[in-house]
Amino acid sequence: MDIWVDADACPIVIKEILYRAADRTHTLVTLVANQSLRIPTSAFIRFLRVGSGFDVADDEIVKRLREGDLVITADIPLAAEVIDKGGLALNPRGELYSKENITSRLYVRDLMESFRATGIETQGPPPMNQKDRQLFANTLNKLLSS
Repeated sequence: MDIWVDADACPIVIKEILYRAADRTHTLVTLVANQSLRIPTSAFIRFLRVGSGFDVADDEIVKRLREGDLVITADIPLAAEVIDKGGLALNPRGELYSKENITSRLYVRDLMESFRATGIETQGPPPMNQKDRQLFANTLNKLLSS
C-alpha cells in the first residue's frame, strides 16, 4: 500500500503523523500539491508538484492510484473516486470513507454547497483537536498494520 496525500489542504499536524508513519513502516507517502512544500528527507516521503487549477492534484492522485492504496483527503468527491477505483480514503480527522458512507457524505456536501450558492451562510468544520489527531493516527496505524 502506498499513501497519497491531497496536500494543499492537509493540516501540518497530519502531515507530521504521516512522515513518522512512513519512516516507521517503510511505506511510501507521496504528497501532491500545486505549491511547493517542505518535506523531510526520507527514502519513503516524496513530493509531486502539479500545475495550478481546479482538481489538478485530485486528478493526478486518481490517475496514479493503484487498487489498495490509501488517499488522505477531506475532499469528498475525490474520496468517492478513490473508492470507485478500489482505493481507501481517510480524512484528516480519522474518518475512513467507504462504499457505505460516501453517498450520504456527497449528498450533504452538495446540499451545503447549494445553500452557500443561494447566499445562506454555513459553518465549516470546527478546528482540529487532539481527539481528531489521535483518531487519525489510530486509524492510520490500523490500516498500515493490516
